[in-house]
Amino acid sequence: MPRRPDPGDAVAEAEDLHVRLGDREVLAGIALTAVAGEVLALVGPNGAGKSTLLAALAADLPAASGTVRIDGRPVGDWSAPDLALRRSVLPQSAALSFPFPVADVVRMGRAPWAGTPLADSDEEEVAAAMAATEVTAFAERPFSALSGGERARVALARVLAQRAPLLLLDEPTAALDLRHQELVLRICRERAAAGDAVVVVLHDLGLAAAYADRTAVLHDGRIAVAGPPSEVFEAALLSRVYRQPVEVLPHPRTGAPLVVPLRAEGGPGPVGRSAAPKPDADADTDAGTDADTDLTLA
Repeated sequence: MPRRPDPGDAVAEAEDLHVRLGDREVLAGIALTAVAGEVLALVGPNGAGKSTLLAALAADLPAASGTVRIDGRPVGDWSAPDLALRRSVLPQSAALSFPFPVADVVRMGRAPWAGTPLADSDEEEVAAAMAATEVTAFAERPFSALSGGERARVALARVLAQRAPLLLLDEPTAALDLRHQELVLRICRERAAAGDAVVVVLHDLGLAAAYADRTAVLHDGRIAVAGPPSEVFEAALLSRVYRQPVEVLPHPRTGAPLVVPLRAEGGPGPVGRSAAPKPDADADTDAGTDADTDLTLA
């Protein structure tokens, strides 16, 4: 049985992590720690390596070199059932081959606890996860009949029901409307406040600034900078990393950084063609990490 981490404990760690996909080195020398009681956001442009890093932390992708540890042990030392008790994974998109009812999909998250004393709380945890993600109303509907946003929330409910102390979420807000984007990030904060470590890949820098304790900005397979959003969201750095001029302004009420693209006055688009950085001729793509992923038990 996994121990519950104390606040500030390192729940997942990467040291000098290198990952290759085919002939390309996608991650090069990553050092990162996910801490109990904290939301860590991974941000950066397409192809920067965010999803690859999350998959490596989950032990779903092998390291070419370097070390990944979960709960203090190298991930290769854990069996698949042991890992499922210690980390839960939300892939970018969810697909099922059979029309399982929503409640059964969420209940799949409880499979790692079968045969343990905590199995007695299965139905309670399933109900709580569905309520938190606002999917209770369609608990009996087949998963295949749901909209993309509804499927995303059901997939998140499955992860929450798993009750692992490490949550690894890959773009959980991508298919969601404004209300449910905020809902998902509030859930992340609640889980961190309860003592879990949450690592979330986000494209929305405003959400990262509002909800993350720390952010790691990835660029070309490396971490360009990491720290609290108020310290690392700096206009010159973000403009260089995203190849798009931006300005960073404090929110008028909370003071959280707001990242705003610089646009020409009187119309859409960047500030003149000369101001926009030229894209690389051989710009990266996040090969193997942006494709649809089957909904499987993490």
